[in-house]
Amino acid sequence: MQFTLVVYGAPHGSQGAATALRFARAVLASGHRIYRVFFYGDGIHNGSALAAPPQDEQDLLGQWQALQQEHQLDLTVCIAAAQRRGVLSESEASRLEKPAANLAEGFELAGLGQLAEAAALSDRTVTFGG
Repeated sequence: MQFTLVVYGAPHGSQGAATALRFARAVLASGHRIYRVFFYGDGIHNGSALAAPPQDEQDLLGQWQALQQEHQLDLTVCIAAAQRRGVLSESEASRLEKPAANLAEGFELAGLGQLAEAAALSDRTVTFGG
C-alpha cells in the first residue's frame, strides 16, 4: 500500500508532527511505501533548518532528515505557507530578496499541485495535526 502523509502540526506546538513521524516509521517497517510527506500550514516549521530543540527534547528535524535519507522520502513543504512563515530555500530567498535561506536539507518547496498529485497516486492520504 502507498501512503501520502500531510503534516499540519508544528514540530513542538502539537503532537501532530511526532505522531506523523512515528506513523511513517511504522508504515515503512510494515513494508508499505510513502509517496510523499507534505508539510502544510504550521507544519512547514518541520522543515526549518533553524530549529534547535533543547537536548532533553526530541529533535524532529533530525529524525525526519534521517528517515528521508534512509528511505529516500519526498519531504515537501508548501511553498505558499512557507513564504508566509519565513521558511525559504536558497532560490526563494534570492528571488524575494531576503538575506538568508533556512529550508533544511532533505526538504523541498512545492505547491498544492504536488499534494493533489500525491493523493491521486496514493492508496491512502493521512493527515496529522491541525
